[in-house]
Amino acid sequence: MPPVNEALASQYNAIRSRSLEICRPLTIEDHVVQPVDDASPPKWHLAHTTWFFETFLLKTHLPEHRPFSEAFEYLFNSYYNGVGEQFPRALRGTLSRPTVEEVHDYRRHTDQAMNELFKRELDDDLVFKITLGLHHEQQHQELMLTDLKYNLGHNPLTPAYDFDVSLTSAQSSMPLEFKSVSGGIYEIGSQPPSAELFVFDNESPRHQVLVGDFKMSNRVVTNGEYLSFIEDGGYQNPALWMSDAWALMSDKDGITKPLYWSERQDGWYEYTLSGLAPLNMQT
Repeated sequence: MPPVNEALASQYNAIRSRSLEICRPLTIEDHVVQPVDDASPPKWHLAHTTWFFETFLLKTHLPEHRPFSEAFEYLFNSYYNGVGEQFPRALRGTLSRPTVEEVHDYRRHTDQAMNELFKRELDDDLVFKITLGLHHEQQHQELMLTDLKYNLGHNPLTPAYDFDVSLTSAQSSMPLEFKSVSGGIYEIGSQPPSAELFVFDNESPRHQVLVGDFKMSNRVVTNGEYLSFIEDGGYQNPALWMSDAWALMSDKDGITKPLYWSERQDGWYEYTLSGLAPLNMQT
């Protein structure tokens, strides 16, 4: 096996395993929840990322491969119009079938075929497609965690995703200062993607931009400072918001605090992946 194939195969299997690790703390019921149109159930993420490898790699580059299910080609397409129709995004939470077990079988079926592909000669174009698929799966891993936080954080029981997730301990913050940054012509962006350098197409080409003088704080805003902003009426002052944001503030169910903060009789709390925790005002 060529060294590049072995390294790529190892990377592939590690990233694919990570998706399963993210879902390991979940119950079967957790896999199907879709509270809003813009979030997807964990089960759908597991299947869609698998669909990507089957659709764009195995069907084209492994002729003997047989798709796991023709129905999955429709159910788990997201917005790739060039390869077929898609099941409506807003209805992904209605898919009680296929089961989670069947989706895991789908992943095993596809992973086995992909590892057969790694035993073959891979040209630069194929290496790039595989690498793209891996970055695509990592994007969905981020989405899985943000979707899970939304799902569990808005459940009245505020269940923990994983009790083993560590929280940052309180630390005193350095004094807040604003540093001046000189404007000028700067280069941003990347060189076009290649087999040796992966970037998404919207990160290139490298180009020049004109930036005006500006100031930037020497640290992030603390929870305590943001609470002071709330208590000072920051959410009731239209001068502090752009018009679209202010429209949300003035709605009858307007926003009055960060999404995962809640005020209780004994103080402020934040929903974290390890459950509801007293809000640390220093960090």
